[in-house]
Amino acid sequence: MNDCTAFDDNELLRLLQQDNASAFQELYDRYWNKLYYIAHKRLKSSQAAEEIVQNVFLTIWRKRGTLRIDEPAPYLAAITRYAVYRYMANEKRRTKKEEIAGSRQTEGVALEMLIDDKLLLEIVKQQANELPEKCRLVFIYNKLEDQPIPEVAERLNISVKTAEAHLTKALRLIRNRLKDHAFFIFSD
Repeated sequence: MNDCTAFDDNELLRLLQQDNASAFQELYDRYWNKLYYIAHKRLKSSQAAEEIVQNVFLTIWRKRGTLRIDEPAPYLAAITRYAVYRYMANEKRRTKKEEIAGSRQTEGVALEMLIDDKLLLEIVKQQANELPEKCRLVFIYNKLEDQPIPEVAERLNISVKTAEAHLTKALRLIRNRLKDHAFFIFSD
């Protein structure tokens, strides 16, 4: 390998076209920091900037036999900027896809929870219908219609203590009956 530090950019490009690895290394050493600065300035990410600059030089090496470059500095800066723009566009698309996938997954979980809630509510209503009349009414008014116990007691013309006793009995009976359904409701 020759020492290429004394050659100008055009001579380095000519040698590069002839598969001279030393010429490539010298171009790399001369321009890596400048290209990294261009990429990092726009991306604010060291890792992404390094990846882009490495890819730029990889492309230069791969196309060394067909390259026709008049001015290496502006050419390398331009392909680095274009690589940055492509990277930013790809990141934007990737982020958008992740957002869409995340919202679909969230919608799916919410729908599944809604179906589970409706199923559970139907089972609870079915179990409530099998309760003795006063227990059933206290349970429905208090738990399903969200009426406070004093209002339920007044509505049914019973004491608050009696309404509370009916509610306690209803909850105990429904819990015991739901144990049979729990496996089906909470299993995947």
